[in-house]
Amino acid sequence: MAERPAEGLDNGPTAPQLRLDELLEGLQAQITQVRATRDRVHTLLDAVLSIGSDLDLDVVLRRITESAVALVDAQYGALGVLGDERRIRQFITVGMDEDTVRRIGHYPEGHGILGLLIKEPEPLRLADLGRHAASVGFPEGHPPMTTFLGAPVRVRDQVFGNLYLTDKRGGAQFDDEDEAVLRTLAAAAGVAIDNARLYDETRRRERWLAASSELTRSLLSGTDPAQVLRQVAATVRTLSDADLVTLAVPFDGGEELVIEAADGEGAERVQGLVLPATTLATKVYHSNQRISSSALSQEPQAGGGSAAQIDLGPGFLLPLGGGEHVRGVLQVANLPGGAEFSEAAMTMVDGFADQAALALEIAEHRREAEQLLVLSDRDRIARDLHDLAIQRLFASGLTLNSVIGRVSDRPEVAERVQRVVDDLDDTIKTVRGTIYALRERDRDDGHGGLRSKLLAETDQAAETLGFTPALRMTGLLDTDVPAEHAEHVLAVLRETLSNTARHAHASAVEVTAETDGTRLGLRVADNGSGIDPAVNRRSGLDNLRRRATDLGGSLTITPNQPTGTVVEWTVPFPARATN
Repeated sequence: MAERPAEGLDNGPTAPQLRLDELLEGLQAQITQVRATRDRVHTLLDAVLSIGSDLDLDVVLRRITESAVALVDAQYGALGVLGDERRIRQFITVGMDEDTVRRIGHYPEGHGILGLLIKEPEPLRLADLGRHAASVGFPEGHPPMTTFLGAPVRVRDQVFGNLYLTDKRGGAQFDDEDEAVLRTLAAAAGVAIDNARLYDETRRRERWLAASSELTRSLLSGTDPAQVLRQVAATVRTLSDADLVTLAVPFDGGEELVIEAADGEGAERVQGLVLPATTLATKVYHSNQRISSSALSQEPQAGGGSAAQIDLGPGFLLPLGGGEHVRGVLQVANLPGGAEFSEAAMTMVDGFADQAALALEIAEHRREAEQLLVLSDRDRIARDLHDLAIQRLFASGLTLNSVIGRVSDRPEVAERVQRVVDDLDDTIKTVRGTIYALRERDRDDGHGGLRSKLLAETDQAAETLGFTPALRMTGLLDTDVPAEHAEHVLAVLRETLSNTARHAHASAVEVTAETDGTRLGLRVADNGSGIDPAVNRRSGLDNLRRRATDLGGSLTITPNQPTGTVVEWTVPFPARATN
């Protein structure tokens, strides 16, 4: 009888054991998957709690991006915040170091795959984003990327921005679960962003209201309007986080404006700058309409204004006041590369400007009422001096004249009486001069001062130069500068601009006139060819130097950088008599 093969004896119990192992392995895999799902849900909940635990918008946006990268296990992530015209105005990145971001340069504007998600705000998954028809490639220095997952972030049914995730770790592709998790995170992110924006708007509104109250209090308490204008510029810059804020007001009732207050980057360079009628500021002043731009210095009407003196990026200009009572133009700007201003920020500044204009109008009416009281008081004093003091003095003089004839036999007494009569005549002349001065001061309307004459000189020089010089004026030029000094400084400016037109071949000239109450300074700088050292005949410069030395001042002529000449003419004011 033959024996059965030995292996046949082992087949019976081995097969059930293998099937049991397979079942146990499958159960273990399911348990692992359940645990992974549970951990992912916990991670998602933690992410939702994390992004909702802060009310600072910048912090919330950063946490959303970091949470998205962690949840789908991506190597790179970004959140593109949309601005006007559906373009990316803010781009938060995760996974790239600062050197890489610096090499890439400016963040994307919304082309290629990013632009596709902006046009069609629906979740998008790609196995290789470089092969998609909408792909436009990567800029120089950008790391290579393959897999892609994107989803829109909505705030109150409006697309706030988009989440972009690339390169799932381990070389895998993004799956349905990744997309579902990202959808959930985007929905929670929309709520967190909305809360942060509402909180930020509330805080900003409180700060604007506090600033408006402080401005009104300052004006109604009698603070100098020029100081209040500087306060307005500083407040707007602080609350709007702008790099530069300027406030221009009408210049002597003409078409031009002058920057009366400036705060921020380069404020000292534009303070007192006269703005020609071709600038954006004058357009806003006459049209009473707000203008915004992503690059102010590149606007065709920026020539001659502050945007021509300082390279400015995004910003806006709005009228100070409304209707027929526009009192000036407020310009709020950032440097190139700075963030654009949101519609909410511009609306807030607009409201503050209206309140500032109203407060200025109220303060102006108050000053007019106070001035009317002063004028009435002057008129009363002049009338009293004329009707009472002069008549009494004149009567006393007549009485003494009649006495002289009675004491003619006493020469010494008659001489003393005559001296008294002469003193009374001098006193009457002095009183009459005082009355005349009071009435002349009332009739002085302030027009035709040194400021307007300086402007007229620069405008006239444009005919020979081929362009209008930039003019900045600082200090009380119309009231503090003596008439003699005003005539000299006008002659010096005329001569200097004439020399520049004839010899310098310049394309730009900057004129600065300033006074601090004790001295008068004039600075004329051009970018021309400079003074030829071979030229010995310089009668024009000798005239300028003589005008300075006659008034106890000085004239200096130095090279401008990189080319040109700087002429500085400075004279002191005569010491004022003190009682």
